[in-house]
Amino acid sequence: MISYARQTHEEQPDAALPPVEEHIAPAPRVSVQAFCETVETAAAVQSAGEDRRLGKAHLKIQMGGMAAAIEAYRSAPTPNVIVLESDGRNDLLSGLDHLATVCDAGTRVVVIGRINDVMLYRELVRRGVSDYVLAPVGAIDVVRSICNLFSAPEAKAVGRIIAVVGAKGGVGASTISHNVAWAIARDLAMDAVVADLDLAFGTAGLDYNQDPPQGIADAVFSPDRVDTAFVDRLLSKCTDHLSLLAAPATLDRVYDFGTDAFDAVFDTLRSTMPCIVLDVPHQWSGWTKRALIGADDILIVAAPDLANLRNAKNLFDLLKAARPNDRPPLYCLNQVGVPKRPEIAAAEFAKAIESQPIVSIPFEPQIFGSAANNGQMIAEISANHKSIEMFLQIAQRLTGRSETKKQKSSLLSPLIDKLRGK
Repeated sequence: MISYARQTHEEQPDAALPPVEEHIAPAPRVSVQAFCETVETAAAVQSAGEDRRLGKAHLKIQMGGMAAAIEAYRSAPTPNVIVLESDGRNDLLSGLDHLATVCDAGTRVVVIGRINDVMLYRELVRRGVSDYVLAPVGAIDVVRSICNLFSAPEAKAVGRIIAVVGAKGGVGASTISHNVAWAIARDLAMDAVVADLDLAFGTAGLDYNQDPPQGIADAVFSPDRVDTAFVDRLLSKCTDHLSLLAAPATLDRVYDFGTDAFDAVFDTLRSTMPCIVLDVPHQWSGWTKRALIGADDILIVAAPDLANLRNAKNLFDLLKAARPNDRPPLYCLNQVGVPKRPEIAAAEFAKAIESQPIVSIPFEPQIFGSAANNGQMIAEISANHKSIEMFLQIAQRLTGRSETKKQKSSLLSPLIDKLRGK
């Protein structure tokens, strides 16, 4: 008997496309070998291997199905995961029994088949098959199946990474990321952490009125020490639900990083925090590109001018192409309505990017300046400010939480409001 790891599933496998808000945790560094019978399935598996969530996995694809798998492992060790395509029922079961004689203990098996039958599924589970996916499959079906092998299905999904980046310097991306994180923690009651990735000039510590002695730099420059306990010591608590991984904001060293410099930090945060908000600086390097592509959701912040429009479209197009199985990035307009400044209308942005901005935040230097100078969030300065509802709307979209439906107003609403005010 093959020592496959089992996974809890519904009684009937479902190969339908996932909902827009589905969260799939990335797979760890594992080896995956697929044995396909059709070119369509091979193409889907190949596309899945290019998905960001399988970025750490080593994927190899061969044709020949079950027979090729049995032959391959007669003289070679089996990988962490085997993906098998099979058209038949009897051949599949007998093939699995044969594969058991050459398969290493601990290998997990995903079967792609065309028979939608509960009895077959139960028989596969009895033999220890990890997952059964009904063909035809798309890339996201393969991604979901492999990634779910390494996350406990009964556990609450954790580690949703949200990246916020400005289309141009000075557009207020950091301010928005900090206020959105505040809304996630306060209004959605989710435990969240803000990771300030601008190590030289980061403002998260100032905005949250925190001055921790340690922060994200200690983790980046000591990757071998990074684990849950180490990162916990670096976190600065802002509220009951919000923590900060602050940037040193000093110039006593040069912050030149390799492409994977933040991987250990992000992986550790994913394992402990339900929501991680990355305040990504406006620069283009290997690690910033990797952080953006690897995020679960992305918010681009742009001001209403031509340079922002060009940069936002470039970012949007690149990230959309690099993440074909994710929803497209979101973007918002900020600092809208600066007196005497010619601006590009939101409709023109939407036409060029082929997507509507999630919100347009007006230019209000008095309240935003006061909040920045006092180390406070907008909600702390003015509890009823209109931008607070916009931050909550962004938070809901980025975290996959359904938007709060407003009750329809009636003819008596003004009278009721007055009575409540009294």
